[in-house]
Amino acid sequence: MDDISALVEAAIAELAQARSTADVQAVEVRYLGSKGSLQALLRTVGSLPREERPAFGARVNAARDELTRRVAERRAELLRTERDRQLETETVDVTLPGVPIPAGRVHPLSATVRRLKSVLIGLGFAFVDGPELEDYEHNFAALNYPEEHPALDEQMTFYIDDHRLLRTQTTALQGRIMDHRKPPFRIATVGRCFRYEAVDATHHHTFHQVDAFMVDQGVSLADLKGTLKQFASAMFGGDVHVRFRPDYFPFVEPGVDYAVHWSGRWLELGGAGLIHPNILENFGIDSEIYSGFAFGLGLERIHMIQQGVTDLRLYLENDLRFLRQG
Repeated sequence: MDDISALVEAAIAELAQARSTADVQAVEVRYLGSKGSLQALLRTVGSLPREERPAFGARVNAARDELTRRVAERRAELLRTERDRQLETETVDVTLPGVPIPAGRVHPLSATVRRLKSVLIGLGFAFVDGPELEDYEHNFAALNYPEEHPALDEQMTFYIDDHRLLRTQTTALQGRIMDHRKPPFRIATVGRCFRYEAVDATHHHTFHQVDAFMVDQGVSLADLKGTLKQFASAMFGGDVHVRFRPDYFPFVEPGVDYAVHWSGRWLELGGAGLIHPNILENFGIDSEIYSGFAFGLGLERIHMIQQGVTDLRLYLENDLRFLRQG
């Protein structure tokens, strides 16, 4: 019987000396585990006289209950101590400056698209998305391109097969709209275009273009000029001077290039003109009754002019130093 009392006293003493929950765990295993001291005592019950065995077993069970309670109390006490010590050593000084959390930014072109859409919607245009994988008919034939035009050459265009290609211009949407809608309408679109060009500071095989066109009765160059002047004033701010010079595009007649006076010089934004009567007639629109205008602008060009960017490649290189500037 003295062995049980001595074992309990030894376990209690070890628990008192424990300095961590790991120490408590070690004491628990040593005395209460399946291979611990109390279990070893129980295995000696067979050597006792039969009449002493019940009392011996009851003492061992009482000792187990006592040690289990003591272990739980000591573990809880040490957990409280460890928590208090942690709170003291890891207290947050709320007077210190916070650590800034890095945040992403809107891509410069995405920001330009948002602003551009707001301006054109304010001018009465509805935005429609067109496919990047186009067919020959909508990208070229429907836009009045002659068969000998250099843009049709494989050295200028990414052909998928004889009939499909990556669109070279968002103007390809014109035919898709006229396929299903009758005038009057004002439509705009913005998206990626692809051309087989050597990549340098001013050229890229992938670029973004905005295209807008309007068809109604009595549409003239004066309407086009007024629209583009309003567009330039909204995009660039102030009373911006707009310049038109004669130019050739297969899908407009007459055609002009469109430039704005910015930072003391004329900067070309894109091409424009009155929609060629052949295009209207090809889609069953009477060119004697209806007329229209169209203009196409380089999205990167707009941002480059506004922000003084000199290298077109920056927009597709994911250089964080550039992207963080907005």
